[in-house]
Amino acid sequence: MVKYIIKRILISLLILLGVSIFLYFLVRLMPVNYIRDQYYATHGQSDSSEEELYRFLQMYGLHDNSFGGIISGYWGWLTKVFHGDFGKSFIDNQPVGQKIFNNMGVSFSISFVSLILQMIIAIPLGIKSACNQYGKLDYTVTVLTMIGMSFPTFFFGSIVIKIFAVDLGWFEVGGLHTATLPKNATWFESTVDLLWHMVMPMFVLVILSIGSLMRYTRTNTLEVLNADYIRTARAKGLSEKTVVYKHVFRNTLIPLVTTLAGTLPGLFGGAMITETMFDLPGIGSLAYTALTKGDIPFIMAYNMFLAVLTVIGVLLSDLMYAVVDPRVKLGK
Repeated sequence: MVKYIIKRILISLLILLGVSIFLYFLVRLMPVNYIRDQYYATHGQSDSSEEELYRFLQMYGLHDNSFGGIISGYWGWLTKVFHGDFGKSFIDNQPVGQKIFNNMGVSFSISFVSLILQMIIAIPLGIKSACNQYGKLDYTVTVLTMIGMSFPTFFFGSIVIKIFAVDLGWFEVGGLHTATLPKNATWFESTVDLLWHMVMPMFVLVILSIGSLMRYTRTNTLEVLNADYIRTARAKGLSEKTVVYKHVFRNTLIPLVTTLAGTLPGLFGGAMITETMFDLPGIGSLAYTALTKGDIPFIMAYNMFLAVLTVIGVLLSDLMYAVVDPRVKLGK
């Protein structure tokens, strides 16, 4: 096991190196350039200002977009990363690492609660639908989940805002707290207000994510129900409840463990569209702003952060697969 983990870590380091090179080239070739755009917005665009703009770009290592210039810029960025320096954001001049850490909590809280609710709803629905294949429940749940999966986030989010915030006035959109919340509000009042603001974003995330997990659970359950050992368990006279929840459910979880690979970056990476729509100060909305404005240090740090989480998620998924399925042996 230890040998396998060490081998996977070494392979992961090579993968992360390749990802960083690919990302840096893409970021440097983006049509937006924050330094250039801010300079033109302040000084205007004229021939006499081009030399001064070039000096500004040279200060940030963005003056040469040739292949050699990008390689040189990447080497400078990589050297700083090895020394623990991810640079400072062009937008607010804050250290990128600190900026990601400070805004990670909001995204993690929303994503974690949404994930728990998603699993509580989707997995039982998937198992129930598979046990009643082609029944009314199966057709109803399948149609509703397919409708939910078909909705783009921005479209469904707009509908939720229109109905529950604009028409009914039950919720407020924007920020984590009500603008009229007193400064001397108690901890309980502040917490309740915060949770009230989180209802709509979490509702959007849960509804749009239930479908895929439910369909995945249903498909896996159907495969397990048709296995020989399930027919043997029924032939022994076990009750349907025992067959489903003791034998079927446990073996259905084995393929579901592979979804851990995408869960970890999803928890910490933020929901970019949802956070932007509801104006939440999460890491996803910051990444969207950085991407549209060309904040290269933040874009690189954020995407490499997601890449590291993805690699860790894949490794944990493999290890958990061996835990839930004793037949799987690692290290061979």
